[in-house]
Amino acid sequence: MPGCEQRQAGHSAHVTYTPFRVVIRMCGIIGYIGQEQVVPLLLEGLKRLEYRGYDSAGIAAIANGRLVRRRRSGKVDDLAADLEASQVLSTVGIGHTRWATHGPPTEINAHPHLDSSGTIAVIHNGIIENYLEIQQTLDGKGHTFVSDTDTEILAHLIEEEAKQGGDFLDAVRRAVSQSAGAYAVAVLHAQTPDRIYVARRGSPLVIGRGDGGTFACSDVPALLGRASQVQFLGEDQVAEITSDAVRIEDFAGSPVDLPLHKVSVDPVSIQKGGYKHFMLKEIHEQARAVGESLREKTDHGRFEIDLDALGNLPAGFENIYIIACGTAYHASLTAEYMWEQLVPVPTQAAIASEFRVRDPHITEKTLVIAVSQSGETVDTLMAVRRARERGAKVIAVVNNERSAIDREADASVYTRAGIEIGVAATKTFTAQLGVLGLLGYELSRRLLKADPSSLDAELSRLALLPGRITETLREEARISQLAEEIHGETDALFLARGHLFPIALEGALKLKEISYIHAEAYPAGEMKHGPIALIDEGTPAVFLLSRSVAFDKVIANMEEVKARKGFVVAVTDCPHEPALHRVADAVIPVPDAPGISRPILFTLPLQLLACHIAVPRGTDVDQPRHLATPVTVE
Repeated sequence: MPGCEQRQAGHSAHVTYTPFRVVIRMCGIIGYIGQEQVVPLLLEGLKRLEYRGYDSAGIAAIANGRLVRRRRSGKVDDLAADLEASQVLSTVGIGHTRWATHGPPTEINAHPHLDSSGTIAVIHNGIIENYLEIQQTLDGKGHTFVSDTDTEILAHLIEEEAKQGGDFLDAVRRAVSQSAGAYAVAVLHAQTPDRIYVARRGSPLVIGRGDGGTFACSDVPALLGRASQVQFLGEDQVAEITSDAVRIEDFAGSPVDLPLHKVSVDPVSIQKGGYKHFMLKEIHEQARAVGESLREKTDHGRFEIDLDALGNLPAGFENIYIIACGTAYHASLTAEYMWEQLVPVPTQAAIASEFRVRDPHITEKTLVIAVSQSGETVDTLMAVRRARERGAKVIAVVNNERSAIDREADASVYTRAGIEIGVAATKTFTAQLGVLGLLGYELSRRLLKADPSSLDAELSRLALLPGRITETLREEARISQLAEEIHGETDALFLARGHLFPIALEGALKLKEISYIHAEAYPAGEMKHGPIALIDEGTPAVFLLSRSVAFDKVIANMEEVKARKGFVVAVTDCPHEPALHRVADAVIPVPDAPGISRPILFTLPLQLLACHIAVPRGTDVDQPRHLATPVTVE
């Protein structure tokens, strides 16, 4: 049904997992075997995967029967420059871009890692949690290690298992079966130069098939324009890949038949399209991203989100949790505010990592909404599993079909934002706001039998939303000029009330992420309880101000900042209000649109402001330091 995947009746969509503590490295891996030269393909794929990590990179290939490895610290472009000077001619290889967890981002810790003989190369996205115990065992067998990583231990363990003889895939299977944690692994073996071996537990791994060969990688963007069909390797599965075939088995050795899915994403979506940064491009894609996310659920004036897999909702949910991390949490908190007037049960947004360590009230009458752009965010995934163990029903709100959270939920509602390359989320956030807003109406309709006239009015407003997004983005020149004035500041405050407060949180996060300016967000009424002490002469204080949300009180808060010589910025849907111009140093207008549209429209200037502040500060807008996505680290 539109916007939702319903689980098949009589068939469990859930896998029983052996409990383990999941900690996953955010890295990108890719492998190729086929007819084309492998190095350009690996470098192209790694560039597309750099949003997953970019502090070191490397490749391994089999050339003339010999394993060749090239690595270096820094980004993929640095590796590419090194490879220009050393011709590596091969049609089979693996590559890796790293976000460091074990050991600093040095060349010696960069992947691939080799075994003692130098004939086995391993790349890895994840963490082997029992690597110290494995290392002690291997030490006793004469193995020597040169890096600080857990991945090198895996290469030596595969070497040890291969000594038993037989099929090399069996050696890989035995090695990964002994490894606790979560991982996606790709292995090259010089003695089987016509094969790549892969394994998965916890971390995503995609197998792609094209006319020229076969790929394995962390995410679909690496394959665009190269593979026409993909398979998503399942939990606790291994595969042997050749140029024209794939053999898949589970960890017990039983054959597995995975469906093929057509790659429907346009390769143009991962190009900058004339924009200087992916983030800026993705900001300007929001009219389409939000529009498509809403359109499939409201087409031709009809409203439809299929939640039949949840059973009889009116039988009585007693409470709702909306769980998420980072930007998705801010969307969830906005939904909590919006749902207060719609959904007749207590609703609470919760940070997934905290949800896991607390003792929330979860019963069979609890509904959990799990929000994640990637569908792989580990804290959210673990919180979903905990909720299901206690009998809760789970709805996933994800941008990535067939992701882990999507597969484990009882039902899913999808955003249609497309691929997001910039690490700082933009279009996926506003798409989440729109979908969560509609989901609130659906729950209201089922639980409360709400008056359909309020929904009809909302749908009429949403039909105008893509145009209003475009209108708001036309203020970019004004916002860029403001950024020039304040980009040299070291601190900033974001203040708002009501359902605009979570948008202030998101604005502060965006500024921190990409400009490295210290930024905090507070409910405007809390300013006098501490944050006002941060105001110095010229300190930017960005207020989100709507005529419909405590207007007079927020104006009073602005007066307090102005009295202390702060620099007052007003993002507002009432830009011509005289009281506003008495206190504001800068005014950014947004269209006046109630309901779901309001938080979306107020978000856009904050994204543009962060981007245009970051550029003159010389930071990497698309790949900010220390960050990667999806965030799969616990």
